[in-house]
Amino acid sequence: MLGFITVVLLLACVRWMFPQVAVAHVRPEAAAGVVTTVVREALPAPKALKKERESFHPILSVPNYQEAFPDTNGLQLTAANRWGVTPVLNRSDAETRKRELVYVGANPYYHIDPLYSSIPYLVPRAAVLLQDIGQAFFDSLYVKGVPLHKFIVTSVLRSQEDVAKLRQRNGNATENSCHLYGTTFDICYNRYKTVENPDGPPRREVRNDTLKWVLSEVLRDMRQQQRCYIKYEVKQGCFHMTVR
Repeated sequence: MLGFITVVLLLACVRWMFPQVAVAHVRPEAAAGVVTTVVREALPAPKALKKERESFHPILSVPNYQEAFPDTNGLQLTAANRWGVTPVLNRSDAETRKRELVYVGANPYYHIDPLYSSIPYLVPRAAVLLQDIGQAFFDSLYVKGVPLHKFIVTSVLRSQEDVAKLRQRNGNATENSCHLYGTTFDICYNRYKTVENPDGPPRREVRNDTLKWVLSEVLRDMRQQQRCYIKYEVKQGCFHMTVR
């Protein structure tokens, strides 16, 4: 009994010396009759974040574009003569050659630029190569953690009429172009099309140089598999390639 009285007296002294202890602290939400439940989301540990970043494949590019893609027009012309069609006269002639040529003007893996000096047709062998490059580019972007983009094709099959018009504007344009045979196409390396939902949020922006590095890895692999010849064109800003 004496112990109990001692404790009570001690608590009374504490309350007298520190009156704020006895004040009830009520959150505004509770005072308004609102019950708030706080859910703390567990954040990944730094090691987990590091592991997730390390799961993406590195972007390596190629050591030197001109050394990696040195195939001359003469070398590509040999392949064009072997695998290509007889040069078409004009666009009307191309429309009658659909047994020999494949339309490549629409594809989910790449974008065709508005064509003023060529038409969107290739021989089947080259059309398959272009499709495979597009798929490999998508796959490579995905495993490297880069938002999806389409590369842009700037030149495809040229008719003899197209070549004649080009030579009128540019005297350096070759008369016997690889593009005459439906085996050759150009891929721009400094412009790309972002793949995104028009009604959704904007995708993360990616530098064109980064996309060029990834594309160069894909093209290097295709060349090493002996599927094509590739020339890195500095003035035209493209990879000029012919199917093998």
